[in-house]
Amino acid sequence: MKKVLIIGAGFLQSFIIKKAKEMGYYTLAVDPDTSAPGFAYADKFEYINIVNQEACHAFAKENRIDGVLTAATEYGVLTASYIAQEMKLPGLDYASARRVKNKYLVRQCFIDNNVDDCEGQFYQVDEDTDINELAQTLHYPVMVKPCDGSGSRGTYRVDGSDALSDACAFAVSSSISRSAVIEPFVNGREYGAEALVVDGNIHVFAIMKKVMTEPPHYAELGHAIPCGLSSEIESKAKKCVEKAISSLGINSGAVNVDMLISDEGKIYIVDIGARMGGNMIGTCVIPYGTGIDYMGAIIQTALGDTVDLSVHSCSAVATRLLAFKQGVVKRLPDFEKVEKDYGVEIYHHIKIGDTVNEYHTNLDGCGYVVARADSRERAEDAAVKALKYISDYCF
Repeated sequence: MKKVLIIGAGFLQSFIIKKAKEMGYYTLAVDPDTSAPGFAYADKFEYINIVNQEACHAFAKENRIDGVLTAATEYGVLTASYIAQEMKLPGLDYASARRVKNKYLVRQCFIDNNVDDCEGQFYQVDEDTDINELAQTLHYPVMVKPCDGSGSRGTYRVDGSDALSDACAFAVSSSISRSAVIEPFVNGREYGAEALVVDGNIHVFAIMKKVMTEPPHYAELGHAIPCGLSSEIESKAKKCVEKAISSLGINSGAVNVDMLISDEGKIYIVDIGARMGGNMIGTCVIPYGTGIDYMGAIIQTALGDTVDLSVHSCSAVATRLLAFKQGVVKRLPDFEKVEKDYGVEIYHHIKIGDTVNEYHTNLDGCGYVVARADSRERAEDAAVKALKYISDYCF
């Protein structure tokens, strides 16, 4: 029985740990949270900080693993790549992993290789940067984000020079490397893409419609397939994703991409992660919307097994995060009845008495509503109605 190590055992990682176990693999997991839900599905686990590469590597060597991966979290990417390199296992090239983790280096790579249609001023800043001087040279609005962040944490739109310093301090404080990137604000509708690199071959599975919060935070509220783009623009977007992956040297594993597409059809990649996307993308959105067993393929890739990319039945799919205003959860509905009444699936980690933050980043979400239908519009309608019912009931 092959052994696979999953870096991270949080709510979203629990699905891929469970999937690996169902596929017949011996599953191991690491996470610093002693109550991480993914541990319930792992054959063996250890309480280790997932950014501690040496400690995770020691655990991997001790257990003689056959493959390693991370999913739905940016913080495990370097560790998974490092273990794969040190143990000569299939995985993302470590130099590429380091490059992908730095949003400023990613943008420079895209500029050098004419990956997308983005142009303008880009700066990397840290605690020693003279922000007040830089503020006078910029054309506003701009976006400020941590160089190594994910899930919209630390991201902020700045409309004038007087707000830049606070936004940079906020982004830097949210960054492990204590650095942030300033880039032009681009007008456009946001979309996502999900891809898998197998033996150096890039497979772009889908372009996904995204629903976002209002400015200044721009956090994800949901995804949907089909995306609603014309076939011409969707094809251009997929080619742009392929070029981005190739230019960054991503040689193996899952890739998650966020992009803006303007009314004129110009494409701007705003973020890329060398791992499966969060927010039920790997668990539901790609499998339901494309018919491909995405999580299974990710696991097979990490273990060097034959990868099954065959297409099974699929449908339109839409998700909505359980994202609320700030408050205390007074009661919970009968979720099974809600699923039946609205024709949806609900995945949650919400309890009576929980204090819920107003939704600004993925960390503020309490779960997900997933809907399938014969059209995207019907799937989105079901997800929205179920979400409203849950919100009204809980608060």
